[in-house]
Amino acid sequence: MKQDLPEALARQDGNDSGGGLSRGAQSTTSGQTGNPGNPGDPRESLHALLAAQREAHQRAPFPSWSERARNLRALRDVLFAHQDALAEAMNADFGQRSKAEVALAEFVVLKQEIDGALKHGGRWMRPQRRRAGKWLAPGRARVVPQPLGVAGIVVPWNYPLLLGASPLVCALAAGNRAMIKMSELTPRTSALFEALIGQTFARDHVAVVNGDAAVGAAFTALPFDHLLFTGSTRVGHEVMRAAAANLTPVTLELGGKSPVLIGEHARLNYAVDSLLLGKTLNAGQTCIAPDYVLLPRGSEAAFIARARTRFGELYPDFANNRDYTSIISARHYERLERLADEAQAEGAQLHALGPRDAATRRFAPVIVTGAPAHTALMQEEIFGPLLPLVPYDSLEEALRYVNERARPLALYLYADDARTVERVTHETVAGGMSVNETLMHIAAEGLPFGGVGASGMGAYHGYEGFATFSRMKPVFTQARVNARGLIAPPYGRLFKLLIRVMLKF
Repeated sequence: MKQDLPEALARQDGNDSGGGLSRGAQSTTSGQTGNPGNPGDPRESLHALLAAQREAHQRAPFPSWSERARNLRALRDVLFAHQDALAEAMNADFGQRSKAEVALAEFVVLKQEIDGALKHGGRWMRPQRRRAGKWLAPGRARVVPQPLGVAGIVVPWNYPLLLGASPLVCALAAGNRAMIKMSELTPRTSALFEALIGQTFARDHVAVVNGDAAVGAAFTALPFDHLLFTGSTRVGHEVMRAAAANLTPVTLELGGKSPVLIGEHARLNYAVDSLLLGKTLNAGQTCIAPDYVLLPRGSEAAFIARARTRFGELYPDFANNRDYTSIISARHYERLERLADEAQAEGAQLHALGPRDAATRRFAPVIVTGAPAHTALMQEEIFGPLLPLVPYDSLEEALRYVNERARPLALYLYADDARTVERVTHETVAGGMSVNETLMHIAAEGLPFGGVGASGMGAYHGYEGFATFSRMKPVFTQARVNARGLIAPPYGRLFKLLIRVMLKF
């Protein structure tokens, strides 16, 4: 039986990474919505906030590039001035969040996004000339990028700064106002982000909303001009249903099981070293983390041995190592243990690369072999440091395995021969792809980021992000002297002659 949206959002568990849509610790901020001490309906204050932003947009519907650039610089300045405080807040929320990873995976990528928008945004917003066609000459055609109005952004807990600020960069570059729903699973980061945005922007320009599942459900039901949601596929279904009630266009950045395919003649040690970096970043709590590995049959033992050696080099003295991030909550830690235990009970073998500790939620990677296809480990997005190996006997078999499953957010190929690269590129469908690398396609300045099918729809980053938050309005301008009257009633012989000429092949 289909759940109502609030119920479905409140009952999330498992790998759901939806921003502020799962039940957890309530916001510690007072804010204007979602205050635990205020039992009132959050929809009223949210609608009032949306109305205020929409009214402000109507007063200034097309900000100049200088205004947009000023907003982008203000966002950059306030966030980077408080880089250490944000890193400390994330560390407290996770129990242990690697500050080096925060700098690399959140601030570096975000700075590139802002710098790119500042460098190219003025060009992006210029009208684009288009062909009008010979029968409309000398009329002129162009596409005018126009701000949509008010954007809604729903942020997950795993990269709370990047996945809150990066869509905001795109929305501001496109000249919009924005409301941002943060995750209650990162209450300290969310509260600090709200305070920093509040001291930088008027609330009718950019507003951060904190609160529990009821606030999250009310937020996604608002009639935004565009809604961008980052989270799980399961909650993505509910968000899209809520948006459909208002015909709100959506960008859904979801997840799924992103495969790694190690080619038959690939450099195995390099592949293991590389994909292990992608799997251990944020302890695998990344939407585009490698979810399972397809590798030539018979190479499993060599893969495990190399992974064990390399993990020891990456994270020496694991129990005290500050470069490895903890699992976000006890609930998510227990979920990962259940996935591993169930697979083992069904005949899988677990190959731990290090210890785990429930008290600190430190969970070293576990490579899994022989997991039956029906187990939850092989069916659900893992979103953590478990890594199943799936041996194959031919490239055709490996491609069939990928294509028989839901289309992933990312696909990773390790191969040096052009034929294999070409086949995998053309014969699989994924949101994005990296060759001889993991994760890095998300950081490529000129590439859009987004999913396909069950892993999402739409894209952002760079120009595509600007376009996502813009109405690319087609505009035709008729010339003072034109032939429009020749195809107006009454339709006589001249009209028939013109039609014959127009339809001539």
